[in-house]
Amino acid sequence: MPNTPTPAEPGDILLPDPAHLTRSMADVAGRSQRLVNDWIKRQTKEGMALDPLNIGGAFTEMTARLMANPGALFEAQLHLWQDYLTLWQHTTKRIMGEDTAPVIESDPRDKRFADSAWKQNEIFDFIKQSYLLSARYINDVVTKAEGLNPKTAQKVDFYARQFISALSPSNFVLTNPEVLRKTRETGGENLIKGLNNLLTDLERGHGNLRIKMTDTEAFDVGGNIAVSEGQVVFQNELIQLIQYSPTTETVFTRPLVIFPPWINKFYILDLRPKNSLVRYLVNQGHTVFMVSWVNPDASLADKNFDDYMTDGVFAALTAIEKATGQREVNAIGYCLGGTLLAASLAYMKNTGDDRIKSATYFVTLTDFTDAGELSVFIDEEQITALEEKMSRQGYLEGGDMAASFNMLRANDLIWSFVVNNYLLGNEPFPFDLLYWNSDATRMPKTMHSFYLRNMYQKNLLTQPGGISMKGVSIDLRDIDIPSYFLSCREDHIAPWKSTYQGALTLGGKNRFVLAASGHIAGVVNPPESGKYNHFINNKLPTNPDDWFEGATEVAGSWWPDWQHWVTSFDKSHLPARIPGKGKLKAIEPAPGSYVKVRI
Repeated sequence: MPNTPTPAEPGDILLPDPAHLTRSMADVAGRSQRLVNDWIKRQTKEGMALDPLNIGGAFTEMTARLMANPGALFEAQLHLWQDYLTLWQHTTKRIMGEDTAPVIESDPRDKRFADSAWKQNEIFDFIKQSYLLSARYINDVVTKAEGLNPKTAQKVDFYARQFISALSPSNFVLTNPEVLRKTRETGGENLIKGLNNLLTDLERGHGNLRIKMTDTEAFDVGGNIAVSEGQVVFQNELIQLIQYSPTTETVFTRPLVIFPPWINKFYILDLRPKNSLVRYLVNQGHTVFMVSWVNPDASLADKNFDDYMTDGVFAALTAIEKATGQREVNAIGYCLGGTLLAASLAYMKNTGDDRIKSATYFVTLTDFTDAGELSVFIDEEQITALEEKMSRQGYLEGGDMAASFNMLRANDLIWSFVVNNYLLGNEPFPFDLLYWNSDATRMPKTMHSFYLRNMYQKNLLTQPGGISMKGVSIDLRDIDIPSYFLSCREDHIAPWKSTYQGALTLGGKNRFVLAASGHIAGVVNPPESGKYNHFINNKLPTNPDDWFEGATEVAGSWWPDWQHWVTSFDKSHLPARIPGKGKLKAIEPAPGSYVKVRI
């Protein structure tokens, strides 16, 4: 009989026939696909997009590849059975009082299993290890699917990890010892509070779950965050330009302008006095100007990448010259703001505009060949669905963008709050960084579509003449001013080896510095904190791994290194400039009104 399991000797584990296992997996995949299709059809009738993330196609392709190699799948299943047998033996010995080594250990940094019961209690130890073994099995199966397109493989891997994170026993009442303990202590009041928290979050999202990450009432932009003194000295429909008040008697002759990303708000660079890059720069003697982007509505739907250059970069440069009398400036671009800065500089080189004398790029992608895990959201199906959605309202809702970023760190930015808010029934803790993270901004339809298609999808910015700005073909290789590239070793949004390519592409004398930590913490790292180190190497070999191998590790913040670099070009000083005392009068105190618009 073809479906008869392989006979087993006494004491052996009864193993299924590999061919039968393959047919069963195919049947499961087919039935699952039909169930998903039925669900999608129901959603489509209600106006929902048809698989907008294009997950179904990726997993269907993966299933087909796995079926083509049933031996590998069977081998992975066999290893899982062997691991579970070992786990049962381990648990049995623990119950009988023996001390045995765990079959699999959780990462010491994994906060999900920080409660002592996960180790001390035999049952919860079994639950935890069972989950970790299953997670490893799923990951092994997904990563061993041969022949997948690299983009498809990346998407399958990403969503498989989302699935693994969602199924963690820490996310469920009956398998989380901390939740069970609190339920017993409060008589279930934590679950009632958690339900209220859940309903509140659903109401705030108008039916979509918008998890509250922090006490939003504890912070006030301009009150206890974004408090560096200054004045808005210029504004148009896209930007407010803030000039910060000096704290030194003299300042460097050359002003400094910062172009933050308009995906988020600028005050990540002025969060609190103790970690404010703005305050540090002012204390070092810089006249600092900050661009505060508008939080756009439907009236700005047709604003393009070109408009962000003319009404953003160029408008700021013109205003700075009026305010200070100085034509030449140093410029900083952060993330998307850095991408805009690079494109603008290439245009300026082509048109004979030399107002920017040095450029600094914080965690900035100019080459999108490997754009990190955000690439899983960039394919034709998803971009088309996104464009259709943006066409209806004129912009991408900030919450949609925030949800995508949160998925990159799902355990920290999604599931930890599910447990805290909904299972434990706690109120979120006041945390300024999470307040900023939840203070989302919209993206204009036309600009965002251009950005996604031409940079993330087609990677045209790095190609000579691939992109035109205001009708002018640009080439990043034409940029010949000194450039400073600051990247972060654990950055999931702008991988450092990809940002390194910018230092190789742009002309001029460039410096590349690698900070520890991630996209935010690695940048916002004041010297006084004593937290994260950084790596320097005066050479720029073609291979980023060679750069790192030859780099020197330096303790503490990279900020002093940048200060030494930027001031080496012009050390001249003049009396401190007071905002509003030049040709541009003060409009309103910093941080201005644009940044206070919440969605």
